[in-house]
Amino acid sequence: MLTIDSVYKSLGEFSLSNVSLEIGDREYFIVLGPTGAGKTILLETIAGIYSPDAGRILLNGRDITDVPARERNIGMVYQDYMLFPHLTVEDNIGFGLKSRRADPAFIRGKMQESADLLNIAHLLHRYPGTLSGGEQQRVALARALVMEPEALLLDEPLSALDVKTRENLRTELARIHKATGTTIVHITHNFEEVFDLADRVAIMRGGDVIQVGAPEEIFRRPNSDFVAGFVGVENLFSGTGSSDGTVAVGNLRMRVENGISGPVSVAIRPEEIFLSKTAPPENGRNVFPGRIETVRPNGGLIRVAVEAGIPFRVTLTRQGFEEADIVAGDAVYLAFRPSAAHVYPSGAHEEA
Repeated sequence: MLTIDSVYKSLGEFSLSNVSLEIGDREYFIVLGPTGAGKTILLETIAGIYSPDAGRILLNGRDITDVPARERNIGMVYQDYMLFPHLTVEDNIGFGLKSRRADPAFIRGKMQESADLLNIAHLLHRYPGTLSGGEQQRVALARALVMEPEALLLDEPLSALDVKTRENLRTELARIHKATGTTIVHITHNFEEVFDLADRVAIMRGGDVIQVGAPEEIFRRPNSDFVAGFVGVENLFSGTGSSDGTVAVGNLRMRVENGISGPVSVAIRPEEIFLSKTAPPENGRNVFPGRIETVRPNGGLIRVAVEAGIPFRVTLTRQGFEEADIVAGDAVYLAFRPSAAHVYPSGAHEEA
């Protein structure tokens, strides 16, 4: 268990403001947020590079707030690998154990075990400058894991890699986490990494943790306009909620997931909306007439703008788009389930 308890740290324009998190044993925990949100400061404070101005950090019940970084038994891997260019892969991996003056036979055994885990045993004689980016990142991970850390911190470890290498290393990280059971805290901007790897996610903004939850919860049930916008909820409306489970938005009245009275925001993901030229049966759904404004291909998806008294954004697969048989200017019906319309009080977390 990694516990961050009311941690505050100021570094001029970057800071942490009363951050509290509990990260479970063996959990893969991902931190998301815009540039300047405080993500890297959080990791470096956990690692012991910075001491918090206030608050505590506990690792498996041990207070490590004032423990030197080298004594915390926490590994950290940055996006730029930070390998020693004058050392072979073998010596890079074993560097930490050598610094601890471990027995040479023990070092060789642990180094080989770590290299095998990362599938880089064939690279042990090479130097970092001769390796690809993906190979270098595997070496950096092996160097951290050989120390058997109680927690592993990853600061955008895949961001400098090409798309195919990122995909391969995402798979490798999932495999390594399952094999070792190491508690991992991982910073990223990539939503695919979240869904492929994370048990839970924290969203940060301005040094604060805004929301924590499972990936599905964060992406489908944001708790503020900031989180909704950050995770790609393109349909974000202001309205007036009623206790009967409906919200008035403009001239529309929507059935929603959670009835809240008073000023609210309604967040609907664009892929949750169905389009049809003929009126579908309601069956408890929201069904509204509208007109196609624009149709825009976007890779394997089609993005459609619909005016229905308020502007909706809809994302369809190519197959779904072809089956709908729609073009700009067509009259259509859009439909979505009440569970797709998530409601929260207007202005939530805007003080951040």
